[in-house]
Amino acid sequence: MYPRISDYALIGDEQTAALVGRDGSVDWLCLPRFDSGACFARLLGDEDNGHWRIAPKGVDGPCTRRAYRRDTLVLDTEWDTPDGRVRVTDLMPQRDRAPDLVRVVEGLEGRVTMHSTLRLRFDYGSIVPWMRRSRDHRVAVAGPDSVWLRSEPAVRTWGEDFGTHSEFTVGKGEKVAFVLTWHPSHEPRPPLVDPHEALRSSVRGWRGWVARCRYDGPHRDAVVRSLITLKALTYAPTGGIVAAPTTSLPEEIGGVRNWDYRYSWLRDSTLTLEALITAGYRREAEEWRNWLLRAVAGDPADLQIMYGLAGERRLPEMELPWLSGFADSAPVRIGNDAVNQLQLDVYGEVMDSLALARSAGLSTKPHMWSIQRSLLDWLRDQWRQPDEGLWEVRGGRKHFVHSKVMVWVAADRAVRALEEHKELDGDLDGWRAMRDEVHREVCEKGFDAERNTFTQYYGSSELDAALLLIPRVGFLPPDDPRVLGTVEAIREELGHHGFLRRYSSDGTTVDGLPGEEGTFLACSFWLADALHGAGRRKEAQELFERLVGVANDVGLLSEEYDPVDDRLLGNFPQAFSHIGLVNTALALFGGQEAG
Repeated sequence: MYPRISDYALIGDEQTAALVGRDGSVDWLCLPRFDSGACFARLLGDEDNGHWRIAPKGVDGPCTRRAYRRDTLVLDTEWDTPDGRVRVTDLMPQRDRAPDLVRVVEGLEGRVTMHSTLRLRFDYGSIVPWMRRSRDHRVAVAGPDSVWLRSEPAVRTWGEDFGTHSEFTVGKGEKVAFVLTWHPSHEPRPPLVDPHEALRSSVRGWRGWVARCRYDGPHRDAVVRSLITLKALTYAPTGGIVAAPTTSLPEEIGGVRNWDYRYSWLRDSTLTLEALITAGYRREAEEWRNWLLRAVAGDPADLQIMYGLAGERRLPEMELPWLSGFADSAPVRIGNDAVNQLQLDVYGEVMDSLALARSAGLSTKPHMWSIQRSLLDWLRDQWRQPDEGLWEVRGGRKHFVHSKVMVWVAADRAVRALEEHKELDGDLDGWRAMRDEVHREVCEKGFDAERNTFTQYYGSSELDAALLLIPRVGFLPPDDPRVLGTVEAIREELGHHGFLRRYSSDGTTVDGLPGEEGTFLACSFWLADALHGAGRRKEAQELFERLVGVANDVGLLSEEYDPVDDRLLGNFPQAFSHIGLVNTALALFGGQEAG
């Protein structure tokens, strides 16, 4: 029996993250960064690809209950057994250059014997490290990686079957802590972390951070959990935000739509900034804006759709044949060849993000406007060519309507900047002319008058959920008949059991891939926004309620959802989905108080 993606919970330290299953097993962890090789890769293979399980001895199944501690990323997993009740608390405290995984076992009732099985496998489960003792530690070394395991002295520990095993008994009120710490193998052991103090300080730190949240409307718990997740997906040293901490979780069980999402996408930039600024997290918004400026600096012709955590540009894609994939969904990929695609929409995303940052009063940077001018000057000469579009299709370039709309956004934000900020300079007349030309062309070539809907690309009869963003970006007002017609057509043709697909994936579309995928959660949030903008508030709220209900038991969302099998699909947890939840909640309920 394969696990479900929803079986996992997230812990992290804003450098990397781990996924913890209902059975008490840490099945995914990349060290020391989100995009490093995994030392626990059972998520995409089997036990021999690395994992760390702590659970009552003889118990093979899931826990009795689990939950995050209120307003934190600290996870409590509990078991009720014939001998008593026990809790395992998992967290990753924040400190520089030495990621720690802390696991604290606490007896709640009776006396329970616990068993720990640790199998470290570096390089995505392919390398068995050399294990040795060093006083009160077990040390695993392979090449550049070193991991130190520390536990209580009274814990009996031994090696067996290329794993490290521990066994101990806890009574009511007794605690046993484990700390797993990574550091470069050529350096001395880093300072030790006190696991119990780390737990206390992590709880205080997260609750202090959540206290800054300005939202106090309905579903506040879901909004807060989404904001915590976005914070956890932030790479603190640079301010970059990964789309997800995982790679190759399938969009179709058994299919090939398996991609690496451990990078930062420009497509997320405006929506991320909006969520952070509106919810009260200006410092995080400014750090993301600053990451964006560093990443896009350079020749506008070299602008990429995604970058590494520090702005790295080379993200070569390859397959890992020794991993069978989640639920046998192969291939497992690392890196992402979509980095080489042309997506004209990202120019609009960057311009829109920087316009939002300026209007929100974030600190200005002296080079920000010069970067924007360079992007516009390049785009003015290049916007008429086809591209791969927002969804990174691998079936050839088209004149995607959403891409052209975002070209219009880029020109519009430049024009507005000159009109509102007289100290800025630029080609106001030329940019106005460009904006008007793009608008005319989209309305002529990207609109099907007979069906009263915009289409996926020029001359197409297909639809695209990204068209729901037309009113959001200001291309047309939400009550324009063409917008209303587009919303209805998308809802009817791309709707699936109350949710929304990105586009048709029946084999006749442009994505160039076999198979299908689930409904796309971010697009379903966009539909709620479009309905709200059209004055259909009740329908928007009902859809939002359904979307919140898709989250797993600890409030996490993946990229997609299969409403037939009630199954989360795609990389997990997905920033784009949680950004959608926050922004839609703020749009629907931002002015209301909880009741």
